[in-house]
Amino acid sequence: MPELFLLRLADAILVSHVLFVAFVVLGLLAVYAGYFLHWQWVRNSAFRIIHLCAIGYVVGQAWLGFVCPLTTWEMALREKAGVIAYSGSFIQYWLQNLLYYSAPDWVFIAVYTLFGSLVLASWFVVRPNRLASKRDPSL
Repeated sequence: MPELFLLRLADAILVSHVLFVAFVVLGLLAVYAGYFLHWQWVRNSAFRIIHLCAIGYVVGQAWLGFVCPLTTWEMALREKAGVIAYSGSFIQYWLQNLLYYSAPDWVFIAVYTLFGSLVLASWFVVRPNRLASKRDPSL
């Protein structure tokens, strides 16, 4: 029974990790789509600050060579539950395959840095409300 609890907790961490990644990726797509579709919510300062901090954290840990704490925690729980490899449910299998893939470290650093640069650029292209110029006609 404790093993089942540990596996469920690891699954919850995996889902949280996927939701974090979705927030970062889809958030940037929404910001640029919102610019063209005139969605005002994409200019919300709180959303934009949280989004920038999220990708900044990812880029920072990649440059420093740190492993994501969610990954470490999930794998430790699976190991403690006696699971060597991912062999769980269909959802678990696909979430794991979407999130964890193999490539040299420099590829991840480059991709995260490029993506982080796009998020940073969005601050100048689609200015958040609090930071928007009064002369910006798109407000």
